[in-house]
Amino acid sequence: MVAFGSTQRKNVRILLVGDQGVGKTSLILSLVSEEFPEDVPPKAEEITIPANVTPEQVPTNIVDYSSTEQSDDILKEEIVKAHVICIVYAIDDEDSLERITTHWLPRIRGAVGEDQPQKPVVLVGNKVDLVDYSTINTVLGIMERFSEVESCVECSAKTLHNISEMFYYAQKAVLHPTSPLYIMEEQDLTPACKKSLVRIFKICDIDGDNLLNDYELNLFQRRCFNTPLQPQILDEVKAVIQKNIPEGIYNDSVTLKGFLFLHCLFIQRGRNETTWAVLRRFGYNEQLEMCKDYLRPSLKIPPGSSTELSHRGQQFLVALFERYDKDVDGALSPEEHRMIFSTCPSTPWSYSTDIRKSCPVNENGWVTLHGWLCRWTLMTLLDVTKTMEYLAYLGFNVHENDTQLAAIHVTRERRIDLAKRQSSRSVYICHAIGPKGSGKTGLCRGFLLDDMRSLIGKEFKTNVNYCVNTVQVYGQEKHLILRDIDVKHALDPLQPQEVNCDVACLVYDTSNPRSFEYIARIYIKYYAESKIPVMVVGTKADLDERRQDYLLQPAEFCQKYKLLPPHFFSLKANKKELYVKLATMAAFPRFQAAWILFYKHRLVQLWETAHLRQFGLMSDDPTIWWKAGLGVAAATVLGFVVLRTIQGVSSSSHF
Repeated sequence: MVAFGSTQRKNVRILLVGDQGVGKTSLILSLVSEEFPEDVPPKAEEITIPANVTPEQVPTNIVDYSSTEQSDDILKEEIVKAHVICIVYAIDDEDSLERITTHWLPRIRGAVGEDQPQKPVVLVGNKVDLVDYSTINTVLGIMERFSEVESCVECSAKTLHNISEMFYYAQKAVLHPTSPLYIMEEQDLTPACKKSLVRIFKICDIDGDNLLNDYELNLFQRRCFNTPLQPQILDEVKAVIQKNIPEGIYNDSVTLKGFLFLHCLFIQRGRNETTWAVLRRFGYNEQLEMCKDYLRPSLKIPPGSSTELSHRGQQFLVALFERYDKDVDGALSPEEHRMIFSTCPSTPWSYSTDIRKSCPVNENGWVTLHGWLCRWTLMTLLDVTKTMEYLAYLGFNVHENDTQLAAIHVTRERRIDLAKRQSSRSVYICHAIGPKGSGKTGLCRGFLLDDMRSLIGKEFKTNVNYCVNTVQVYGQEKHLILRDIDVKHALDPLQPQEVNCDVACLVYDTSNPRSFEYIARIYIKYYAESKIPVMVVGTKADLDERRQDYLLQPAEFCQKYKLLPPHFFSLKANKKELYVKLATMAAFPRFQAAWILFYKHRLVQLWETAHLRQFGLMSDDPTIWWKAGLGVAAATVLGFVVLRTIQGVSSSSHF
């Protein structure tokens, strides 16, 4: 595998330190002039090497230090500013080699501070041309004792031997450091590196069989290195793994152990850049933490706009669900749900309480595919940043080869919806507001169930405030989110975030004479002057309706404020038309398409309750039945006109 060497660093700053006379300045001048300087100044000026002449394509600043011209305070400042420090010693001078551990490494640690990450260090043995032996074995012992020492190299400023290599290793120590990846004394990957690579393995395991087959390995190669993996090289890689760790290959595929061994081998062979290329492609920074920009790309949301899942976002989540639904039962068991988020620091919601009470589940209480998409829709509307973070953890960036912004759709501003009298959104939020005991929680929870009657007599102990499901609005599927506004005391004021919504559902208990006054006051105080559609709902309609202790009865109140007449709701009736009406009102703000729906049915009710009573149901007078027939015909014709109007609204919409 050949890494493309991408990095987010804008430059590399290299500081050379060491005892006087070891050849620091000569090394710098030899690199620049490509010849050994006969007259060496006490200190070389700072040099900047352009990106196009460096192996890593990163501008590099090389800084010299001279104890005769610079103070200890200046040295400390330079150590702090440097990205990597080269400690130069003379191979023919044992004292300079010994002072690496007795003086220079402790001094660097002291300048950086114990609470800060240590600076990477490269040990440079100069004047190799003067001896016929090597100090590498001694230096390797130092590397084992001091984890910040990344590498070592022996060179000669006079013969230019390994001069370029020395500065390449210094660059590499910054761009592809070893210490975050590998524990030298244990000859093993660090726990943080293992954890990161395990996540990467799981994301690349598309079929979820805990193996990387040839197809998955090729995709991995393309994603990380922008080049296909040749069959011969793939066979060679498998052979190396099989030889060193037999359990690393199974059914001609790479296991997790084999995947980890391969990266351990890269690092042992000095190919840190390969592992770093993989880690960076999957969003990790130098501390092996997910980059903030990777987790939370910048997203502009104009005032009055909302956020929804795009088609690509939904496709990714469907594929993810199907991958982890091992028993193919159309639902995620608690274990399958846990596994799906095993690449994340934690689950975004509680499966035992939140997921079961906020979206559709099956008879076992396990989230279905429909409920899965509903729950993500809810999170995307309420906390789109969290959605983007978890999409990154789950691998959207890699599978879709794009940022999570491709998974998000920002809707147009609400003021435009109001001007056009229809909404282009597919997700609406409804606030259910009412006094304690009014039945609003049952109303919200009933939205999730096919049989609402199962809620009768239940106490709702868990504090789950949101319920999300889909409804059909003129043949188009819309997500409706019901928020149960928790009102502890009747006189408590509502906060702006509790008032603002796409449609408000003001709930009162028809069997409690003191219930309606609360929502009447709420409407007058918060909604009478707003443009938010409002529906008044009387719950427990299966019980005897009581006269309300208020100046106006609910129907009179609605008539006065030009609201729809109260909608009567009962869990026992097990009917869902309320939710359709709420979604329709949200979809057509100001136009109030729900009004048309209501009056179409209301005309029939008026005819039944007024005309038939006037004429007498059992009358034998043929003229009375003739008049009744005209009334039916008139209501029918008007019904068709209303229906055509509804159809016209539906056909002219942009859904």
